[in-house]
Amino acid sequence: MRTRALLLSFILGLAVSPGLRAHDHADPERAAPGAAKVVLPDVPLVDASGNRVRFAQDVIGDRIAVVNFIYTTCTTICPVASATFQQLQNRLAAALGKDVVLVTISVDPLRDTPQRLREHAGRWQARAGWVWLTGAKPDVDSTLKGFGAYTPRFEDHPAMILIGDARAGTWTRFFGFPSVEQLLAQIETLRAGKVAHHHAKE
Repeated sequence: MRTRALLLSFILGLAVSPGLRAHDHADPERAAPGAAKVVLPDVPLVDASGNRVRFAQDVIGDRIAVVNFIYTTCTTICPVASATFQQLQNRLAAALGKDVVLVTISVDPLRDTPQRLREHAGRWQARAGWVWLTGAKPDVDSTLKGFGAYTPRFEDHPAMILIGDARAGTWTRFFGFPSVEQLLAQIETLRAGKVAHHHAKE
């Protein structure tokens, strides 16, 4: 555990080092979360088990989604994003997979096969409710564009996390490295909104 903590500390040190932010285009003024327009194309993606899935109906459904973007050969920014999701899944406990789904999308689908994603997910002790996605490059690119996360060179993808209710069309974008507490607060805001909407319909 101590070794893992030291490694995480080292990775976090790399992440905030100005010289090593190769694909982090976030600046301090963009670090605050803001409303995001997300358009989910109806294209098939592939999860880490090799299953073809539709993002909105199969992956998210009626749950709150927390989405990030990585590639498995990244050694600087992406491990920070995965470490944040690992902490978040632990804090979500029983809500993971039931009320909330974590989604990691590869920005390098040509190399990140389902098997590679499955192995990578294992390194982060991903549990059911944390979905890893790849697929045909045109389909992945369409999905990335829908989230505002596409770049011509995948190494230049911006560091960001989006949290949203796909059914309501409500999304918030966090640039950079939001804390687990910030993410949990936004999740709870959306959960409360869903409960209020459900009671209003009754």
